Amino acid sequence: MSDHYERVKIELQQMKEEENEAAAAEEQLSPAAVPSIPAEVAFTARRDLSRSSINGRSRSKSRSKADGHERQVNGKELADLKSNSSQGQSRVNNDPNLHIKGTARLLKAKTASNGHVESCLRHTDGKCEHHGKEGESKAAKKRRAVTVDTSKAKTSLEALKMSIRQLKWKEFPMGRRAACDIYWHGVSFHDNENIVSGQVNKFPGMIEMLRKINLSRAVRTMQELFPEEYNFYPRSWILPEEYQLFSTQIRLLKDNDSTLKPTYIVKPDSGSQGDGIYLIRDPADLRVISGAHIKQAVVQDYIQKPLLIDKLKFDIRLYVLVRSLEPLEIYIAKEGLSRFCTEPYQEPSQKNLSHVFMHLTNYSLNVHSGNFVHSDSCSTGSKRTFSSILYRLASKGVDIKKVWSDIIALVIKTVIALVPELKVYYQADIPPGKPGPTCFQILGFDILLMKNLKPVLLEVNANPSMRIEHEHEVSPGVFEYVPSPVDEEVKVGVIRDTLRLMDPAQRKQHTASNTGGGSPEEAIVVETGSDEKEGMADSLPSLCLKQVFPKYTKQFHYLRVVERIAAIFLRFLGVKGTMRLGPTSFRTFIRNCKLSNSSFSMASADILYIDITRRWAGMLPDSREAGMCLQAFIEAFFHLAARRFKAVPLREQVLSLLEVCEGALEGQSHSEKPRTHRSHTNPNPASSQTSAPTTFSSPALTRRRHRPLQLSAKANTEN
Repeated sequence: MSDHYERVKIELQQMKEEENEAAAAEEQLSPAAVPSIPAEVAFTARRDLSRSSINGRSRSKSRSKADGHERQVNGKELADLKSNSSQGQSRVNNDPNLHIKGTARLLKAKTASNGHVESCLRHTDGKCEHHGKEGESKAAKKRRAVTVDTSKAKTSLEALKMSIRQLKWKEFPMGRRAACDIYWHGVSFHDNENIVSGQVNKFPGMIEMLRKINLSRAVRTMQELFPEEYNFYPRSWILPEEYQLFSTQIRLLKDNDSTLKPTYIVKPDSGSQGDGIYLIRDPADLRVISGAHIKQAVVQDYIQKPLLIDKLKFDIRLYVLVRSLEPLEIYIAKEGLSRFCTEPYQEPSQKNLSHVFMHLTNYSLNVHSGNFVHSDSCSTGSKRTFSSILYRLASKGVDIKKVWSDIIALVIKTVIALVPELKVYYQADIPPGKPGPTCFQILGFDILLMKNLKPVLLEVNANPSMRIEHEHEVSPGVFEYVPSPVDEEVKVGVIRDTLRLMDPAQRKQHTASNTGGGSPEEAIVVETGSDEKEGMADSLPSLCLKQVFPKYTKQFHYLRVVERIAAIFLRFLGVKGTMRLGPTSFRTFIRNCKLSNSSFSMASADILYIDITRRWAGMLPDSREAGMCLQAFIEAFFHLAARRFKAVPLREQVLSLLEVCEGALEGQSHSEKPRTHRSHTNPNPASSQTSAPTTFSSPALTRRRHRPLQLSAKANTEN
């Protein structure tokens, strides 16, 4: 008896869900979903919501007949089912209505025996129940809730839960057997290996690409091609492999001018939250080369003249959403955080090099200072909103528009430098033709303003902290978490509006309408626009995320040169899921692009492949995959360009070789079946070559010897 009761209860629940899904389908034909009907005619029609329910009920009846004695005992439940079924059948006979806005006319339609609809016109004095905001609110309620799997969210869970409640979506904190619309991971794309659909808030390879060494390599490649455009990143050396180069350059610098006393900052490659960062003034002070264990690190020029507020050094944490890789879409949060040091700043000297509360802005370090101030105000304390800093600078006559313009340009250029390698990672994890999710990710950009207001990129965090509370010591050794109003204001808005942009219904309707035109300076004066109002609920505030790409494609598209090289690299990867180019594939690349001639034979190509691949493999002792990685291929491509086109800057050499390769491959594509590419993966090489300039004014940098990527699955969590 109890089993039958449970069975009937489950069937009732299933019928309710089926009716909700049918209502959601009806919503697609509601006035809110069809705004383009002429003469402002709002059409409302009742559909057959009970067809599936009736089928479910008939199945329930047949099963109950087999259980005779149980049917008698549970007669009440069966009677309820019959009653509901008759009500559902009566709804089928209701006729659709057509109400004309602005009039009192109602077209009453009747369904003839042949299935056609006959209409008659009658007047009504009442207001249409589906007209105006009331109808829109009912339509919003009928829509199927977006499902979010939060089982892997970790530290961002509280802000995520708050965002889901505001959106009235459905959360699955313990996961779900059926597929969810969105999966929110706390660390990496591989937090859940069994996702074949939906959307994941992490890109494959983002953690590896944003480690200190790999970020420096990606930006350095762009600096060689575009030195003036990428001068926002401090000069860097990779240790220990470039220790001799670093020591030699510093010695020569001091020999030329003995009064110079430069300071350098050392950052461990896998460090996070300020751990292991220190300042030096001489290469002999490096800790990474002392002792038996050699640690990998990046050493950079230290910015000795930062902008100060209240005599304190500070940095800016900006949240950037990469919505997709292909097409590339970038959003920047209009609000960010300003994180302050807790000791008054002094230019570095031998006495204060170890004063971390003076030189390092990391929240995780300064929170342990006795001078750290937790404030409920957004404009005071050791953590403030970025807008409060802008207002303060504006009151002093600073051109805030120019500051924002420079920051937007820095963000776009940095993401462009990361995209080529990310596309290789993406195709390795989700090859074309293989089912898999699409990806998006929130990044944390740490930016320092110099005294002259020029922004400098410090680092980019793949997993920026999304905590909205901080620890408070209630008694010695006893802590409790206290809500942080500043964090909540900024971070909840970023997560909530990221979810709004990734809403599956919105993504289907989304088209990149802002594809060119204005200056980046326009981005800060537009508070509401098409992207802020894009199908969003009236009860929610306007989006705090502003699209900057492809909106400013015309200004930055010419920088996507390395991305075109990566497209060629991906074309010749022979095995799905691999990230390395084998010797046969490299020979095929040389042959198909017609790069061999009397002065560069296939034997020379083999020697080039072996030389570059061996040197890069020597720097990757933990790598299990043999072959040529993307950075090694880029070095080989630069070498071929310099060999083929002499007496011109490196940039023109590379662009000329790209035209040769893309032209040869495009000619081949006419006789071959074109390859299909998944969204969010590598672009068509032929379509990638448009809009790239052929002449440049600034000289190219001297080619530096590159080293391979340092791969690791360790999280890059920052605060």
